[in-house]
Amino acid sequence: MHKAGFVNIIGNPNVGKSTLMNAFVGEKLSIITSKAQTTRHRILGIVNGEDFQMILSDTPGIIKPAYELQESMMDFVKSAFDDADVLLYMVEIGEQELKDEAFFRKITNSKIPVLLLLNKIDKSDQQELEAQVQLWTEKVPNAEIYPVSALEGFNVREIFNRIIELLPESPAFYPKDQLTDRPERFFVNETIREKILIHYKKEIPYAVEIDTEEFFEEETIIRMRAVIMVERETQKGIIIGHKGAALKRVGVEARKDLELFFGKQVHLELYVKVNKNWRSDQRQLKRFGYNQK
Repeated sequence: MHKAGFVNIIGNPNVGKSTLMNAFVGEKLSIITSKAQTTRHRILGIVNGEDFQMILSDTPGIIKPAYELQESMMDFVKSAFDDADVLLYMVEIGEQELKDEAFFRKITNSKIPVLLLLNKIDKSDQQELEAQVQLWTEKVPNAEIYPVSALEGFNVREIFNRIIELLPESPAFYPKDQLTDRPERFFVNETIREKILIHYKKEIPYAVEIDTEEFFEEETIIRMRAVIMVERETQKGIIIGHKGAALKRVGVEARKDLELFFGKQVHLELYVKVNKNWRSDQRQLKRFGYNQK
């Protein structure tokens, strides 16, 4: 008997969805930072066993959209309800509700199995944990509740095994050696964007999009050229920094991560370009892989 199915992870921003997905997959597919809205796309991570294929889906955190880019991000979340065989609803200790009432109703009325993962329990005590379990048992009576620490790995294996039990009988959807549905350039873009989220403040990380224009793989080295797009000239200056020092730091850190990811030497060239108001431009958003309606 072979099992296969889509396991979709949803929740508010910054709840640890990407950390959990990477723990399941065993590879860093989703970028992780302490800032909200780190995940912009829906990213699939594929885990294969002898008799199962688990297709994990990390989606953007649920927010109330303020501009076109965020509207598109929420479309990715909505699509996660369409093909899920198992739904992982992730909350953290202290959370009381989902930021979108309609999404919450979809979860509580779901006909598919729902696992509610109460994350970051390493930051709570037993009394608080018991109170939180009671709260969410009442709010989402159709869910199985699991305390978890995605960062520390607590209960991750138990949840993984439970998901396998819940997967429907099915042949594999993807080749058994495939890790994700995303092309290589996507991970170059995301790695660079992660470094920008880590090192820059305020609006800068949210006004940035990355476009890898060149990706040439040779026997011992991969040569890449990527453009960091910002919305204004002032942002361009901040990204580059004094004598190019800030941009150089992003390039050096991204290159190290990419060498680990691809398993070979990487040569990375970075440039910065102004692309005015791209976050509100339908044509530009489509070009960057958003607005896939």
